[in-house]
Amino acid sequence: MSRPQVRRGLLEFARSFVGIVRLLQILLGAGLWVTIAANKYEGSIHFVLFVAVLFWLLTLALYFVTLLDKQDLVPLVGGERWLLSNMVHDIAATVLYLPAIGVMVHKTEKNSFCNLEQYKHYCLYKVYLTATVFTGLCAFAYLLSAVYSIIRKCRGEQTIV
Repeated sequence: MSRPQVRRGLLEFARSFVGIVRLLQILLGAGLWVTIAANKYEGSIHFVLFVAVLFWLLTLALYFVTLLDKQDLVPLVGGERWLLSNMVHDIAATVLYLPAIGVMVHKTEKNSFCNLEQYKHYCLYKVYLTATVFTGLCAFAYLLSAVYSIIRKCRGEQTIV
């Protein structure tokens, strides 16, 4: 491939629906785990952090492998299975983000008492509320790309773009 063809391939994926959604997943996932990790957390928040970091790293890898058009080099899940692999990844992320939303909503409600002006101690309410929003947006972004992959698979297409 010549240099203009490679550049065109990079731009084609980066500007495609799935490329934009993947980038959105990366940004929202980073926002989620940075929000949690930059503050004090305990208990079930570890699960949310695990889900956020795991899928942030996996999505980052999927994005760059697809961007560089190197999916044929990935053993077992690459090549003609790449669309299916992306679909399974997105469904798994959506399924694991759903209980993470529940955890964040519970923690937010549990800390809602300290959202008063008179409360002078350190309060995690706003942190948990922000993380809840990020968690919901992440789940929605993964659901979007899962539906997109399912539609492409049902049409008999083999590529992600």
